[in-house]
Amino acid sequence: MLRERLNKSLREATLAKDVCATATIRLIRAALKDRDIASRGKDGGDEVGDEEILVLLQTMVKQRRESIDMYVKGGRQDLADREADEINVIRRFMPEQMGDAAISQAVEEVIGELGADSLKEMGKVMATLRERFAGRMDFAKASAAVKQKLA
Repeated sequence: MLRERLNKSLREATLAKDVCATATIRLIRAALKDRDIASRGKDGGDEVGDEEILVLLQTMVKQRRESIDMYVKGGRQDLADREADEINVIRRFMPEQMGDAAISQAVEEVIGELGADSLKEMGKVMATLRERFAGRMDFAKASAAVKQKLA
């Protein structure tokens, strides 16, 4: 379903002559094709599913945020603005992100379910969160919340 949305959006962006959206969606599709090729060797499937696509999109947003920080520090606001525009395009294909309160609540629930009580079990908690909330949760914030609760 997400693939179909990407393809349709690419056609629309191309027809609308939206250069940023066209370029960004092409980057998404190229990264997705790489993931498809990599997954063929692992489990024999042709295409990755929507959950893996959401993880890919989240990674792309994270990369662009890091680039924005670097560009701002380097005095290149023009490039930082372009990265921000790309984030906006990528976010069109992602579900609404969870707020801080929702992340905190989800962390507490998972810790309670798993009975985690030390930092040694942080990996288990984070794996469960990634499985349940792929594409909807900022895992940097979740990681900080897990550390705080387990410390």
